[in-house]
Amino acid sequence: MASIKTITRKPGVRRFLCWLGAQYIRLVYKSGRWETRRGDIPQRFIDANEPFIAGFWHGRLMMMPYAWTSPKTFHTLISEHPDGRLIADTIAHFGFGAIAGSSTRGGTAALRQILKALNEGAYAGITPDGPRGPRMRATEGIVTIARLAGAPVIPVSFGAARRRVLNTWDRFVLALPFSRGVIVWGDPVSVPRDADEYGLEEARRRIEDAINAVTDEADILCGCAPVEPAALNERAAS
Repeated sequence: MASIKTITRKPGVRRFLCWLGAQYIRLVYKSGRWETRRGDIPQRFIDANEPFIAGFWHGRLMMMPYAWTSPKTFHTLISEHPDGRLIADTIAHFGFGAIAGSSTRGGTAALRQILKALNEGAYAGITPDGPRGPRMRATEGIVTIARLAGAPVIPVSFGAARRRVLNTWDRFVLALPFSRGVIVWGDPVSVPRDADEYGLEEARRRIEDAINAVTDEADILCGCAPVEPAALNERAAS
């Protein structure tokens, strides 16, 4: 019998699963009571036509389509792994573009594409703990992109009162229908263009802390226990 992974790689099956996933996300949002906190922060950049990078954890991907309400183009950096293609094809139903690669893997091609998109007036989203963790720990890739683009990272996350936290490396949060939910934005974190090695590490820590802060806030607002980041000595998922 074919494995589940083999079946999901068949184009027809994948298209159906991605369509189904998009419909589920729409159901969760439309059947629930959702609010956005501090949405004026990204809106100020959008109104001024200034670029920024939305930073969010891999485990909080599900409701990110509803964090972006602007008609302007938004690209998400997605892993080249087959699982990444499932995510890319799902968010495409919401008008999101996808750039194949990750903040640490995929070579310079993904970096060039995302810098080009930002320079052309589009916006980008990056999961700096993707594609395989450790969860809720930012890698240096997002810092490199932010420095080269001259664009700040704005943290964003979501929480849902009715949810399931899956036993995956990223502790993926599956929001359930008919739930109260919140999308939370945070203050931008800038990376100086002339930052040395120490400055880049300091910026990485600030980005990590900022995304964790809005993630914890979203969970607490929904009456849920925050998901803990991976231990500092925890290795990436294989």
